[in-house]
Amino acid sequence: MAEQRENKPFFEDLNADNDEPEVTEIESVCFQCMDDGITRIFLTRIPFFREVILSSFHCEHCGAKNSQLQPGVAIQEKGVSFSVEIKDEQDLNRQIVQTEYATVSIPSLEFEAPPCKGVLTTVEGIINAAVTGLSMDQPARMEQIPEIASKIGDVILKLTLLKTLQEPFTIVSQVIDDPSGNSFIENPCAPKTDPNMKIRHYTRSDEQNSALGLTMEEEEKTEAKIEKDEVVNFNTNCPECNSPCNTRMKMVEIPHFKEVIIMATNCEACGIRTNEVKSASGIEPKGCRITLKITDPTDMTRDVLKSETCSIGIPELDFDSDFGTLGGKFTTIEGLLQNVKDHLTGSNSFMQGDSSQSSRRSGLQIFCNELDKIISGEKTNVHFVLDDPAGNSYLQNVYAPDDDPELEIVHYERNYEQNEVLGLNDIKTENYEQS
Repeated sequence: MAEQRENKPFFEDLNADNDEPEVTEIESVCFQCMDDGITRIFLTRIPFFREVILSSFHCEHCGAKNSQLQPGVAIQEKGVSFSVEIKDEQDLNRQIVQTEYATVSIPSLEFEAPPCKGVLTTVEGIINAAVTGLSMDQPARMEQIPEIASKIGDVILKLTLLKTLQEPFTIVSQVIDDPSGNSFIENPCAPKTDPNMKIRHYTRSDEQNSALGLTMEEEEKTEAKIEKDEVVNFNTNCPECNSPCNTRMKMVEIPHFKEVIIMATNCEACGIRTNEVKSASGIEPKGCRITLKITDPTDMTRDVLKSETCSIGIPELDFDSDFGTLGGKFTTIEGLLQNVKDHLTGSNSFMQGDSSQSSRRSGLQIFCNELDKIISGEKTNVHFVLDDPAGNSYLQNVYAPDDDPELEIVHYERNYEQNEVLGLNDIKTENYEQS
């Protein structure tokens, strides 16, 4: 397997044009008949998400089948919770990545499915799996505990009726039981924000970190102090293909702003070069919203520091990214807009090929064409917005130290939800020295 993947990405793009995906086959023991079966493993990327490992087992002797999904990346810095309202058939077809830690619930039915094996499925698939699981022991229940069987039968009927969409319902992926943060629900409105879905990132508790095997010693290693002008090298994995590569890290002072840590990665396997930025000074007392009116093509050359907690907005295109999209970046406005376009039009099977709808492809193409006009300078008088609740983002003022007539910077008080995302609501400051 190592020889096959030499100088090739570990995780291939999931798309309809890939006629020969690299699938690894391994002989495995069937736990149903104890004979030999075949497990097939495929490493791939989920569009607008991250890398996953898909495995499928089949036994030719007894016909047993099994499939699983596992995250192909490290545990995320924060957990994530999704809440989406299901209104039409398109919503039933939303792709869902459910990891082994995720709990899925449907509040209107007071139904909750406990964590199980990881799967790549859809909303309809979640309902079908729930019906199958509840129906499995119904004959025995009818004989032994008929009153319980009757109640479970009612739940099965209600779950089945959900697929008729006689009434909208809400499905919640409560990743508070999935502290790894690696579950995902598709946004069919991309690149726009999904009006029917809410996403909340949260800080894990000590108990959740312990359950994931994260120790204080490991966390302290990631917070090691870096001296100014010192370049630190360490081994890591490529953020695109997950191949082993090298990352360089350095402390840099941004003029008229603050010190930040810049990490640059160069992957020889897939050729990608990335940079990531993290604040070196913690969370600011207030959030910051930076708005630039783009009036000239030269605005594309302005330096931008987008922190990992910052969202991007272009009101004229009705575009507003989710919290932390693209991670931390130190680039130019042109570079950041190009990153947005690449993120949306890369290997995206939800918008391309047989699995997509023509209207969704058309909408994405229109958005990207408008983005190209802004990048080239053909389209001006639009607003570029950075909204960072942590206050750690920056956009260059070309008139510094004088005020920039096209640049507006607003410092604001964070709301409860923003503090929750940043993990500030659970911080205890009273009697801290005595505790």
